[in-house]
Amino acid sequence: MGPGAPFETTEVIIDGHPVRAYANIPGTLIEIFEAMRAHDDTTHLVHEDNRLTVREVRAQAGALAARLARDFGVRRGDRVAIVMRNCPEFVTSWWASVVLGAVAVPMNSWWKGPELGSAITEAEPAVIIADAERVERLAALGELSVPIIGVRTDGGGHPGEVAFDALIHGDPLGGDDFAVVETDDVAAILYTSGTTGRPKGVVITHRGIITNVMNMGFMALRDVLISGRQSPPRSGQMAGIMVAPLFHIGGIAAIVGSAMGGSKTVLLPKWDVDDFIRRAHEEQVSGLGGVPAMAREFLEHPRAKEFNGLVASFTCGAANVPSELPRLVREVLGESVQIVNGYGLTETTSAMVSNVGDEYAAHPDSVGRLNPTADLRVEGPAGEPLGVGETGQLCFRSPQVATGYWRNPEATAESFVDGWFRSGDLGYVDDDGFVYVVDRVKDVIIRGGENVYCAEVEAVLYEHPAVLDVAAVGIPDRAMGERVCAVIVPRPGATPDLAELRAFADLRLATFKCPEALYLTSDMPRTATGKVAKKVLKTQVLADADGVVRAR
Repeated sequence: MGPGAPFETTEVIIDGHPVRAYANIPGTLIEIFEAMRAHDDTTHLVHEDNRLTVREVRAQAGALAARLARDFGVRRGDRVAIVMRNCPEFVTSWWASVVLGAVAVPMNSWWKGPELGSAITEAEPAVIIADAERVERLAALGELSVPIIGVRTDGGGHPGEVAFDALIHGDPLGGDDFAVVETDDVAAILYTSGTTGRPKGVVITHRGIITNVMNMGFMALRDVLISGRQSPPRSGQMAGIMVAPLFHIGGIAAIVGSAMGGSKTVLLPKWDVDDFIRRAHEEQVSGLGGVPAMAREFLEHPRAKEFNGLVASFTCGAANVPSELPRLVREVLGESVQIVNGYGLTETTSAMVSNVGDEYAAHPDSVGRLNPTADLRVEGPAGEPLGVGETGQLCFRSPQVATGYWRNPEATAESFVDGWFRSGDLGYVDDDGFVYVVDRVKDVIIRGGENVYCAEVEAVLYEHPAVLDVAAVGIPDRAMGERVCAVIVPRPGATPDLAELRAFADLRLATFKCPEALYLTSDMPRTATGKVAKKVLKTQVLADADGVVRAR
């Protein structure tokens, strides 16, 4: 952190507010793309039987960028929607957008047609790059005015669709034609749901993404210095395995981090523990992890101990991590493995706080300490600052904090105040600087790392003819952390059925948002202002376990 060192910090002014920032990092993602050539001959992406070197990824991204500019008129600041499962084309599309100075808009690949349509209407992309399944969903919306590039399709899923493979083998965009962008220019818009149920586009900058990757590296090195523990010696390339969606902020961090470090990324389109183990063995993966549900399934697998002494790190996050999980990681994978957890949001470009290694083992209930570029303020109900040990809303200031919500000034003004982001989460800081998250202000269920906002689920279920009143609450689940429980007041003479409600919701919502439990009641507890008293309701549901019908 000394003068001239990689982690030296300095004060900069962003949007009129002073923040600490790294002084000696790449200024933009375009600089990172150009620096990737230092690793040209190494394997960069592995997906099924497909292997791509850094050179091949750069060439394909450059060719795609040239065609996006020439054939689709994509220019600096234009949006490029990316809608697909984890595959190399996602990464290629990301870098093509970057070098044009465009704004990448990764969209949730689990969204159904109406959800995609809503985001497309708001983002107004110049072009949509989508895989076959997403092209079908877009086709169901009717003819769109936005051109579509189809990934791994036969080209007939949507009128005017152009095949991705036809765009990636020509002459690449020359470096002299790369866009000229600034470090605080917008690089991406990532959609996250709001308490109103309408998805919000989080506006993220080049500096925010790069700072996040640097902070991850700093916290990992800090643990090495504290513990004196070295990772198992390796003769080959560092490698990670990515099963969490690339459209998440963690996925973007993985794309950029692997480019900066020259590591290999094994892409899995979906979670299957046996496939995860097989590919990790084949590719000699050095970094494992996943959301708590995935992590637990892997660690409890009979073959997990085969990785003991072979794995450098194990990362777990995106949802509340049970305190016994870090203990289980070291029990299965050995004392040398570096266990990693963190806390952040899409609005903070991933982790503001990190818990790593021995400190994580000693404080398994905490999300860790602040990263070097982050400030934290704990606010009381009236916005007043609270002291050590006092619980309030966690608010962050950092160059990682997003600039706001895309075309949503009201939501921006509510959450981004004087350079601080109000997280909507309740927590406190102890005497040693460890941060604890204890509850959520916002009405959100976290199912296996995916945010499910109750208002969105309730709005759909209200339309079911058997439903008089509805509230969604999260019920604890060992595998997923929480599952969605629909609490229903039936219409007179009606008896709603869970399978029927799920099928109804599945037509309009991503499957992970659909209720997996049902509780029937004659009345909803309410506050003095008429709102459903969710805490009271949840207590009532949990106390009557026999009354909860669960999906089989």
